[in-house]
Amino acid sequence: MVEISRLLEDMVRAIVEHPDEVSVSESESAVETVYTLKVAESDMGMVIGKHGNIARAIRTVAKAAARITDKKISVEIR
Repeated sequence: MVEISRLLEDMVRAIVEHPDEVSVSESESAVETVYTLKVAESDMGMVIGKHGNIARAIRTVAKAAARITDKKISVEIR
């Protein structure tokens, strides 16, 4: 079984300067599961990337992993 929160956490910790401040919370509704990714204020630019490219890539990988479990997910970055 794919653990999406662990996947998100590992991906983001690899690209930020303050990996200890990375956390992922999960909230489920009837329609989808929302993963909220929290990073240090100074790392926000690294996670979002130029024109949002890194954030888009993170979301794409998470959604691809979720397809294995037939879950609908979304990823918020804060």
